[in-house]
Amino acid sequence: MKEGRWLSRREFISLVSLSAAAAATGCKGHNAMMERKEISTSELLELSAVDAVAKIRNGEVTAERYAAALVERCQQAKALNAFITLPQDRVLEAARAADRLRSSGARLGPLHGLPIPVKDSVNTKDMPTTGGTPALRNFRPPEDAPIVRALLAAGAIVLGKTNLHELSFGWTSNNLAFGAVHNPYDVQRIPGGSSGGTAVAVAARMAPLGVAEDTEGSIRVPAAMCGIAGLRPTTGRYVSTGVVPISPLFDQVGPHARTVADLALFDSVVTGDGGALRASELKGTKLGLARSYWFRDLDGQLERVTNEALAKLQAAGAELIEADVPGLARLIELTTNPIQNHDVRYALQKYLEEYGAGVTFDQLISQASPDIQRDFRDLLPGGKLFVGDKEYRLVRDRHLPELKEVYRQYFAGTGVAAIVFPATMIPPPLIGEDVEVSIGGKKVPFETAVGRNIAPGSTAGLPGLVVAAGTAPGGLPIGLEFDGPAGSDRALLALGLSVERVLGGAPAPKAVWMT
Repeated sequence: MKEGRWLSRREFISLVSLSAAAAATGCKGHNAMMERKEISTSELLELSAVDAVAKIRNGEVTAERYAAALVERCQQAKALNAFITLPQDRVLEAARAADRLRSSGARLGPLHGLPIPVKDSVNTKDMPTTGGTPALRNFRPPEDAPIVRALLAAGAIVLGKTNLHELSFGWTSNNLAFGAVHNPYDVQRIPGGSSGGTAVAVAARMAPLGVAEDTEGSIRVPAAMCGIAGLRPTTGRYVSTGVVPISPLFDQVGPHARTVADLALFDSVVTGDGGALRASELKGTKLGLARSYWFRDLDGQLERVTNEALAKLQAAGAELIEADVPGLARLIELTTNPIQNHDVRYALQKYLEEYGAGVTFDQLISQASPDIQRDFRDLLPGGKLFVGDKEYRLVRDRHLPELKEVYRQYFAGTGVAAIVFPATMIPPPLIGEDVEVSIGGKKVPFETAVGRNIAPGSTAGLPGLVVAAGTAPGGLPIGLEFDGPAGSDRALLALGLSVERVLGGAPAPKAVWMT
């Protein structure tokens, strides 16, 4: 990560397409400017991050007014429980400071005046970082995480800290300590996890762009279940220190947004890659379908939406290449859970000590919610999921490299730009359905239904992009995931721009939860 690298004016203009925005206004001279209508609050809430920053920079709307609209929306949507910390006054003061900076004629960063919600496992020095767990309720890290520093240096404002599955250790975001996060498309259902609060904030128009984190699906599952876009970058593309950890081999911060262009803006800011990103040509683009792994035993409605989306991509010119990934199920069983189950106890203890949390690992777990205590008991010596150091070294040094090599050979041999599949096996289940679910009349473990499809990409360190594929009956979102070769993040985002245009995204949720 190259912190504080601002885009040049030329790069910024290319990225946000200001010329197109200016043409859309139809402004010709002073009189037309005078006749331009003030942007309504509802229009502000629908702005993408790219468009919001452009309007703030151009003076079409003040940062304070935009921030006030988002804060008001957060208050109206309190029933969704997306935030743990929401410092309204601080956000508005930061927005006023952004307006003063613009008025001074100073150089502005590419995220100038943009409020961004941050998952509450990511360190922020000016507000608590709870990890969603009781023992850290009042913990204030001494410094911001590198990802937060990069966003602030680019002119962003931290909108608040979002709710999550406790200690990021699950896919529901049904947090027993801080309350369940609710899916804005159906408040009785989960938003996915662990980054459920960030996904809900973005989907419910509380912000256009947010910070999430993904060890095994925690960006991609909520993106799919909330009808938004999410990028889990190639592992290591963004610095992921200063985050409540699970495994340093898998942990990766990344963005949630409603548009792929906003994901690309985030990526350009964090990496310093400000080059123009154009939608790639779908005609002739090869997409891999490995049906024996990712398409087995799917929910019927989810399978229908997935197949309809694939047909649209094929009609747009994409070539669907049927080719399985050799030995994938075996390699995932050997690597994914053993590495996390081993690493989490060491990584958490190191985090607590490094950032001065004032609690030990044992104290952290003893104060955790009953479901988290139960999970961790299985991981400790004597537990049924305990992984010793000798076994761990075999997994890390032999099986994990084997998995990465299998993927490398797959991409090289097939020539596909990405593998495409449904992010989960099911639409969002009801809150509390976290042991098993019913698929086609068959009982399936919840962990399989939600975790099977997303596990391979993050275990192998690949970039994974989720976009909305459509909705099941009742309006529940369904997400498609595209996994590309390691390091192909910008190419994957360029593909995503084209995919998004073809599939059209998800409609906004009906705001029945507003107060």
